[in-house]
Amino acid sequence: MNVLLGIDGSDVSFEALDDTLARSTATDDDLTIAIVDRDEIDLRPDEIEATVRDHLTEADIDAQVRQLAGHPGSRLVEVADSEGFDRLVIPGGKRSALGKIKLDETIEFVLLNAETTVTLVR
Repeated sequence: MNVLLGIDGSDVSFEALDDTLARSTATDDDLTIAIVDRDEIDLRPDEIEATVRDHLTEADIDAQVRQLAGHPGSRLVEVADSEGFDRLVIPGGKRSALGKIKLDETIEFVLLNAETTVTLVR
């Protein structure tokens, strides 16, 4: 399976990275990691990429790492749909006090617009 993982440098995105690396090892998926830049995150894309490469080295996985400029949601959808990925994995979503999931604008955009199968990692 050809998998695209979108991450933004948040704690939950690095947890999704570790989960996706474990799955990739178990299933021999081809993995591409797309780093998106979000204003809410203090890490710069180059810092995120360095951390991603450390995780890849620790997991002994060879994956493509790329940085995407522009609106995070639309760029992830564009890449996933136009480059023939089988699955787009994105982290996020929080539970409200009433137990309902709350999605930010990027996650909502991806879920509503991607033609590629989307997996949300929480």
